[in-house]
Amino acid sequence: MSAKAPNPVDKYVGSRVRMRRIMLGMSQEKLGEALDLTFQQVQKYEKGTNRIGASRLQQISDILQVPVSFLFEGGPTANPAAEGSSAAPSPAYVSDFLATSEGLALTRAFTRIRDAKLRRSIVDMVEQIAAREEPDGR
Repeated sequence: MSAKAPNPVDKYVGSRVRMRRIMLGMSQEKLGEALDLTFQQVQKYEKGTNRIGASRLQQISDILQVPVSFLFEGGPTANPAAEGSSAAPSPAYVSDFLATSEGLALTRAFTRIRDAKLRRSIVDMVEQIAAREEPDGR
């Protein structure tokens, strides 16, 4: 028997918790202490393996200093009709990238660069490197 896959919303909310925790430079242990939980439970929340209850969600948002709505912004919706009614959400890879320590560090450093030409040069360089990494060399 295979394990049940995490709900996409639970996974997304967990990734937003992780992203914000990393933005604040907070460890899973520290967040766990603030919630009176183990870091393993925080890991399960962040992976979407365990659902976060409403009161716990409020507690987490208070600790992470964001409104509860922040944890859902750009996430999957159960109502497909609602998707067309607002701006398109960011692709999942953007949230996944920002939820990593490398992605967050790169974003922080990049936004501190004031020279627009230098930023463009960096983007061009990274695109060229990425193109070399693709198997078909596109």
